[in-house]
This record gives sequence, structure tokens and C-alpha cells, in this order.
Amino acid sequence: MKIKLAKNELIHFLGIGGIGMSGLALIMNELGFKVQGSDISNNKNIERLRQKKIRVWIGHKKQNIKNASILVISSAIKNNNKELMFAKKKKLPIYIRGEMLAHIVSLMRNIVIAGSHGKTTTTSLISKIFSKAKIDPTIINGGVLNSFGNSAKLGKSNWCILESDESDGSFVKVPQTYSVITNIDKEHLDFYKSMDNLENKFISFIEKTPSFGKAFICVDDKNNRKILKKIKNNNYYSYGTRKGSNFQIVNISQNVKFSKFDLKIELPGTSKKLIKNIKVPIIGMHNVRNAAASVAVSSSVGISENIIKRALSEFEGVQRRFTKVFTYNNVSFYDDYAHHPTEIKEVINGISEVYKKKKIICIFQPHRISRLRALRKEFSYAFSKVNTVILCPIYKAGENLKLGFKYINFAKEIIKNSKVKIILIKNEIDLAKFTKQNIYGDQLVVSMGAGSVSSWIRNLPKLL
Repeated sequence: MKIKLAKNELIHFLGIGGIGMSGLALIMNELGFKVQGSDISNNKNIERLRQKKIRVWIGHKKQNIKNASILVISSAIKNNNKELMFAKKKKLPIYIRGEMLAHIVSLMRNIVIAGSHGKTTTTSLISKIFSKAKIDPTIINGGVLNSFGNSAKLGKSNWCILESDESDGSFVKVPQTYSVITNIDKEHLDFYKSMDNLENKFISFIEKTPSFGKAFICVDDKNNRKILKKIKNNNYYSYGTRKGSNFQIVNISQNVKFSKFDLKIELPGTSKKLIKNIKVPIIGMHNVRNAAASVAVSSSVGISENIIKRALSEFEGVQRRFTKVFTYNNVSFYDDYAHHPTEIKEVINGISEVYKKKKIICIFQPHRISRLRALRKEFSYAFSKVNTVILCPIYKAGENLKLGFKYINFAKEIIKNSKVKIILIKNEIDLAKFTKQNIYGDQLVVSMGAGSVSSWIRNLPKLL
């Protein structure tokens, strides 16, 4: 006899189109829960849900939840949302995504990847190694893995590899056996209000590591080093390029096709070890660190060196992480999710390191008014290794805030601080016109942002 969990519950995901929400909905559907959802517009995540016969409404109406018994909400949902207000009136149980995720994975051995940047790629790399080792983990990621064309997959083992979401503080509720902290940066300060609050949340997260688990912390990051001085127990391993790291990255080389490095391993009570010639077909120092984290975790749970190296060399990548989209006039066009100054710098550093003779053109769409207001100065310095920035209008992501300064002045700041040429555009038509007239020769084009710029660059060939 098959016993079904929550047989009579209908779980409604409010904001189901987000990458994290859609991934959790997919996993719960695979586990046998009855799920449905709604969002304000169609996207590829919703298309993937519908392929799995999950019902999704476009638009928020109280009728959508008339039969629902539980509501799961994304951090993007505002208090005046019709469905949320109706759910409160009906006194339905309401969970934020992180709380529901914590419930679902509470009986698994969880590897939780946290940090401001690099989580999706690190989650994907660890998932690739575990899958190669035939462990078949459950995967809940913040990006679509090219290896299976989705952001989430229910595995047959009791291992779960998941990307955390720090945006609302709920990541501390997810029980971890092992964890990775890539870095801590000025992000989600609209929620945390200060860097101290954000750092304290990460301290709580690290101190939750069970005695039989481990945290893996990148000590190349200054904020990670800062919080390590404050934690009460040393149940962690360090990784990075710094001397004294438990997993020290050495002998780094990069080219257009892959990054290569060795990893010196020094752990208490064990003899020193060196893993040589680790190759991964992604570029940039940030990705070398992400790969090192994946080796550190995987080797610590007993996966062999040969399997780890083979898995990394065969890594198929993640969508929207320096993904080639098309070629025009012999110029390659790439798309990347980078939407924070640190991410932009890292991606551009990686590109300039291996494409030394190319002029880099960056199509940049700021994501959220609150982020641009908070990090205006940092953004203005982020493009110093770029030749031209094509600046798109701000993608507001539902925010109804005043910018507080003239957008043209922000463009002038980028020109001054990054020493670049700026082209201001209003829409996709402007982008197509500029491309036709100016894109040729030894150039490389990369679009950056977490909003609609990704669809702009994918639609561009139709307009050329």
C-alpha cells in the first residue's frame, strides 16, 4: 500500500514563476504533493511546470486559491497581493519558500550552498560530481542546468544539493549536513538593513552545522574572514588561493576553453595531498573558486579523485552563466545573469583574461531601483575592463520607488569612473540599430542583468 503525504492538501505557490519557487514546486510535485500556482506573467519556468501538468494561472485573483489549503509565497510578493490577503482572511497556513523548503528536505542529507555570488554554479558543479558518482541526488538550484534542462530534479538517494536564498533570511531554517559559503557582499540590504545584520545571519547559519557535518568557507573573501573571527566553533574547512587554506588553489591557468588548477589539501590529522590538473570548461577566477569548493565537498564525503576530475571536465554549464547565444558579423554574443557590481567585475575579469585581443561590449540592464540606489558608486566602477557599455532602462522588478537621481548622471558616472564609452538605449529596436551599425571585427558582446535583457539578446537575431 502506497501512503501519500498530505493527500488532501492543495498547495498554492504564489509567485510560482521564480526560479526558486518553480524548482520547489517541481520537487513537491514529484514527491506526490498536489501543487498549483500563479504569477504575473509567463516565462520559461512556467512552461517547464506546465510540461509536468502543474496548473499555473497568469494574474493574481482570489478565485485562484478557492480550493487551496496551504499557501507558499515568494519573497517578491507584496502584502497587498489579492491572493495573499484572501488567504489571510481564510486563515490558511502561509509559508515563505525557505520555510517550506526546510520542511521538505528535513529528512535528507543536505549540502546547502550559500553566499552572495556563485551559488548557482557551485550547486551545479557539486550536483554534476554526485551524479557522476551515481549517487543520484535531489537537486534544487537557482539556475537551469544544461545537463537535464531544468532547475530541480528529484533523486533516488537521500542526498539533496540545494542553493539557498538569502533574500529574506529564511536560509538559516534549512537544515544542512554540509554547507558552502562562497562570499558575503552588499546584497538584499533592503531586507537586512545593514551589513552587520547580514553577517550575523551567516554566523547563525555556520553555527548550525551539526557535529557530523562541515561548513566549507572561501577565505579569499574579506567578509567571510571577518565572520570567521566571530564564530564560536571551528567546525569548518577553508578553501581559496590564500596560504593556510585547508583546500588551497595553486597553479592556475586559463584559456578560452577551460580553467585548470591544482588543489593542495591539508586537513587536521591527515597527511597532505595534492590533486593535480583539475580542468573545468568555464572561465574566470570566481569559477575556479566555485570548482575548488565542489572538489572540497565531494572529496570530503568520499568521492574519488578520478570521478571528481572526470565530472568537472564534462561539466555542461548553467544557462545564463556566460552562455553563448549567437554569432553576428563573426562576433560572438553571450548572456550572463550578473546583476551586482561584484558579479559584473568577476565576469568581465574572466573574459578579459582569456579574450585578450577582443574589445568587450557590455549590454547592461540594472535590476531593481533599490539595488541601483544602494550600489550606484560600485556599479560606476564595475566596467573598467570594458570598451563600451550599452545602458538599458532599469528593470524595476515590480518596485515602485523613486530613483532619487537622474539616470543620465549615472551614465556619466560610469564614463568617468570606468573610463568607457556609453550608449543609452530605450528598447530592443535601439539595440538592434546599434548592433547593425557598430558590431564587427575583434569584438565580444555580453549582456548582463537579471531582468528582460536576456530575452532581448535572444530576440536580437530576429531584428537584425
